[in-house]
This record gives sequence, C-alpha cells and structure tokens, in this order.
Amino acid sequence: MTTPGNADHGLRLLPFHGLRYVPERVGSLAAVTSPPYDVVVRPDGVDHLESADPHNIVRLILPQAGTPAARNDQAARALRTWIAEGVLGTDPEPALYVYEQRRAGVLQRGLIGALALSPADAGIVLPHEDVMPDVVADRAGLMRATSANLEPLLLTYRGDDPGTGAAAVVERTAGRAPLLSTTTEDGFQHRLWAITDPDDLATVTADLGHRQALIADGHHRWATYLRLQKEHASPTPWDFGLVLLVDTARYPLQVRAIHRMLRRLPVADALAALDGHFRVRTVDGPLPLAVEALADAAERGNAFLLTGDGRFHLVTDPDQALLDRTVRRDRPEAWRRLDATVLHETLLDGLWNVPDTPEHITYIHDTPSTVAMAERHNGTAVLLHPVREEVVRDLARQGVTMPRKSTSFGPKPATGLVLRGMV
Repeated sequence: MTTPGNADHGLRLLPFHGLRYVPERVGSLAAVTSPPYDVVVRPDGVDHLESADPHNIVRLILPQAGTPAARNDQAARALRTWIAEGVLGTDPEPALYVYEQRRAGVLQRGLIGALALSPADAGIVLPHEDVMPDVVADRAGLMRATSANLEPLLLTYRGDDPGTGAAAVVERTAGRAPLLSTTTEDGFQHRLWAITDPDDLATVTADLGHRQALIADGHHRWATYLRLQKEHASPTPWDFGLVLLVDTARYPLQVRAIHRMLRRLPVADALAALDGHFRVRTVDGPLPLAVEALADAAERGNAFLLTGDGRFHLVTDPDQALLDRTVRRDRPEAWRRLDATVLHETLLDGLWNVPDTPEHITYIHDTPSTVAMAERHNGTAVLLHPVREEVVRDLARQGVTMPRKSTSFGPKPATGLVLRGMV
C-alpha cells in the first residue's frame, strides 16, 4: 500500500542499537524466546517458559507478582540485572534487522526497526481492531518501568518489484551469514541479520517513505506506543516503536481466527438461548472434520462452531430481524456481516449476556486448546473461521476497526531475539 503524499508522509523505519542475548550466557537462544505476550494465555505456559531457562524473556513480558506495580518492578529489576551481568548486550552499531522464520512450507522475511509513530488519522499505520484500555494501561506500565520495547509488533505493507528497493536489500542480506540462528520447539527456524551499510539503509528509507502499513498483530502495543509518546515531550526515543515490517506481496501472511472460551456459560445454556434465532445442528467429529464443516458453512454466511460438551454444534442462519435489532447501523455492511461482529453484538451482548471481561471470556489462538479449556471448565468454546485479509485491509482503509481479537496473522515473530532499549 502507498500513501497519497510524498516520501515525507510514509513509513520511517530507523536503525537502532539492538539489545540481544549473549549466546554464551544462556542455555540456548531457543530456550530464552517466547511467543508474544498475548499468545501465552495459560499459567502453565508461563511456567513452561520460565523453566526452559532462568533468563527466558517471559520473565520480562509476563512477570509473575501480586500487583501490577510489583510485576513491573520485577521485570525492570530483571532487565537491569541481565544487562549488568552480560546476559543481554547492545549491538555496537545501529542497524535494521532482517528477520526470517522458516518451517516446512512456510518462509517469511521482514525488517525489524524503530518506526516513527503516527496517529491513526495520518493514514500511515492502519489499525483494524479495537483495543481494551486496561490492556493498554498494563503494557504501558511495563514499558515505562523497563524503558524498553520488549517485543516487536507485526506490520504488513505491499511492495512492488521484489528485485528493487527494500525487498532487494532484504533478499541480498539474507544471502549472508546470519547474526544468529535457532530453532524453537514449534519447529520454526529463526535467523537474524543486521543491515548497517549506509547505502542499504538509504534504499530502505527511500522505498518505505511513500508506503503505509496495516497492523497485523499488536494493536495493544501500538496503542501503548502512542500513549507513551504523548507522555514524553518530543523529541525522545518514545517517538519510535519496535516493529517487524513484512512485505506481503513477497511473503503473504497466514490469517487465522482467534477463538473464544466462555468460562461461565455451559454449552446447554448457550444452545437454549439460540432457539428460534439461529439454525443449530450437530456435526460429526473429530475436531478437524467439524472445523471443515465450519469452513464450508462460513462460505455462505455467518457461522460458528460451539463445543465443550463432547459434541460439535454448528450455528448458522441468524434471524435477520435479530441482526437488525442488535448490530449497529453506523458501520459499513462488510463490518456488519463479520462473524466477530455478530458474535459480540448479537450473541454475547444480545442473547447470552456475557460481558467482555477476562472473568467471562478467554481469547485463544489454538483450536484444540480452546476446546480442551472449555471441557475442563464446563464452559463453551466458540470457534470462528478466519476473515479474509482483503476484508481486513478494505475496512482499515475506511478507518473502521473490527471487534478486538478478530484475526490472527502469522507467523508471529518470536519474542526475545532483539529488544530496543530507550536509554
């Protein structure tokens, strides 16, 4: 995507002194990485990562303590200690970093850098999902305490000829020996290179200077960046935020759904509330077969798969009069037809009366984990089908945000490979 203005009104991705783990001071680079903070949703996931290495990055992004202030203080003390002890070291030259993720059938490359922040109405960085103020406040407290961007958010843009501009620099750099290479337990190989050559940096700057980007993952971190920027009088390092920027013309992202687990709503009660408003039918398992039925139904209209009681219930064909009553009318028709919109406005608010709070709803990326958690808590797993990327982009261009946690773009960058300090 390009911006309507000139090179002064597009993306500005600046090199920075990366803060990285010193391989000789940790068990392995894989053992100190983590998925993004909002993907590590269960306490056992945090425990697993903490036990992998005493310096695992999860101790910074999800510190465990009784209060927010104690958690933030704990993370800040750990970061200072790791730097003082040489566990983390600062690269001597400012750089942009080429980051590669590779697994069977998947290859993604992008640029990690410090992106100049711009408000949504500038049309340079486009959000597509709503955020929750309490999550932004939590992330802001952590960033203030640590004075660091601990993990990049994921942005996408559409490049031109892969043999020119930033794309050419990325590919040429990836042909060299990397700074680091590691394989995490999910099977992804991660490699990182530094771009320090002035000509290469100038090429990237010129290419990105007339482009706009879509936030693929990290809306709460982006909102946190903007909040912290307002708290500090410019110019300061808070005018920039750590991002991974991927050219999806060269490396299309995978788009997956994010599911909901309703902790206090048994499946029987959920189904009873749908009577007369939606068509509900039981479909065959196991889970992969039921998900195929959901995908097929989603081609024709709104569709959800409910489970948690050992069976799979396909929910389709909402009553149009019900949608007219429950779905707001001041948005484009494409937004009003989204499964996530119907789920939140018609099902959660209108029929189930389920508040969108952590006590009632858990957002989970992994489908089997959602089902297992629902069965364990006697709750309801609501499985969704992914939204097409072009729908996301079209709504974002119109300045329309989707319900939060509507999409999951991936693969997501591993946390812990490169950090950005503010001092």
